Amino acid sequence: MQRITPNLWFDTEAEEAANFYIAVFGEGRITEVARYGPDAPGPEGQVMTVAFELQGQRFVGINGGPEFSFTEAVSFEITCKSQEEVDHYWDALVEGGQAAPCGWLKDKYGLSWQVTPTELIEMITDPDPAKAQRAMQAMLATFGKFDIAELRAAYDGA
Repeated sequence: MQRITPNLWFDTEAEEAANFYIAVFGEGRITEVARYGPDAPGPEGQVMTVAFELQGQRFVGINGGPEFSFTEAVSFEITCKSQEEVDHYWDALVEGGQAAPCGWLKDKYGLSWQVTPTELIEMITDPDPAKAQRAMQAMLATFGKFDIAELRAAYDGA
């Protein structure tokens, strides 16, 4: 049983967002939907919460209204084993959203994501400080999606 579950506050799009994330990650499902009743603070019948899973991770989307919105203070990192994975997640999540520095993006719901190649993590933690520094500088110079070949070339000093 998962003891900590991220709860994501949406205005009214929690179910739509859950279905979007399930489509992007390819492995997921909606596990329960709770709707507002007649004496609730939201419109009767509207989705209040939607519980869903993405690749085994449980989330809850809450339709709480416009009082709160996402900020970069909380983000989700997707570690990717290949450029193909980076391209898939980046391209799907940034559509309707916006690119940001260092492999970050905001999706169309305003949620921040970091699409990170595992190879980059290995490069910036390399025990050779010159290689690690070159990789770090290449990372910091990237606006938008990472290109693993470019990162590798910087790391190698090419």
